[in-house]
Amino acid sequence: MRVVLFGATGMVGQGVLRECLLDADVQSVLSICRAATGQSHEKLREMIRKDLADLTAIESELRGYDACFFCLGVSSAGMTEADYRAVTYDLTLAVARALVKLNPGMTFVYVSGAGTDSSEKSRFMWARVKGKTENDLLHLPFKAAYMFRPGFIQPLHGIRSKTPVYQFFYTVTAPVIPLLAALLPRYVTTTERLGRGMIEAAKNGAPKQVLESQDINALVGHASACPPA
Repeated sequence: MRVVLFGATGMVGQGVLRECLLDADVQSVLSICRAATGQSHEKLREMIRKDLADLTAIESELRGYDACFFCLGVSSAGMTEADYRAVTYDLTLAVARALVKLNPGMTFVYVSGAGTDSSEKSRFMWARVKGKTENDLLHLPFKAAYMFRPGFIQPLHGIRSKTPVYQFFYTVTAPVIPLLAALLPRYVTTTERLGRGMIEAAKNGAPKQVLESQDINALVGHASACPPA
């Protein structure tokens, strides 16, 4: 399986990249990002692009891929709806439309978030925008498309968030994550499970198109408790 990955430098993307490089069924990974990951691996090829929404110049490089794992995203904190939509909706759909034209047999996996509103009527701006993003992705003629809606994500294997306030939160809560996972298993997953879940969905499909944390965990066959970091 050949994979295109967006957002490889973010916390989720780092986890997904790690699992792709470890998986024997993933032959190659093309990471398209604004900054290099700093990793070197025989499976990995990176393309640095300042404008990720315009892939016209590299279309010839994007044919023949089996899956796209789209892990790129931003927090809505302090953003206007127009600015948040530009990154969350406009960029995502621009990439997806370009890829489906070149790879109609592709599986597209989008990292959304718990609380996303499929009705697009939520009072929370981010939930409406993500809901529309999911809905429009599901209408594109991919072989398959899956929306992953993780809740709390535990970073494993030394993976860290690039956002200082988020990393501080993960550091402070690390001792209680096993308890949180035991009490609220429906809402907790890990970077490892997200990566493995995406690969599983691309290889063998998933029972539904929209997957919450518990569905992601079930997809990779893990018990509810999170492992230690």
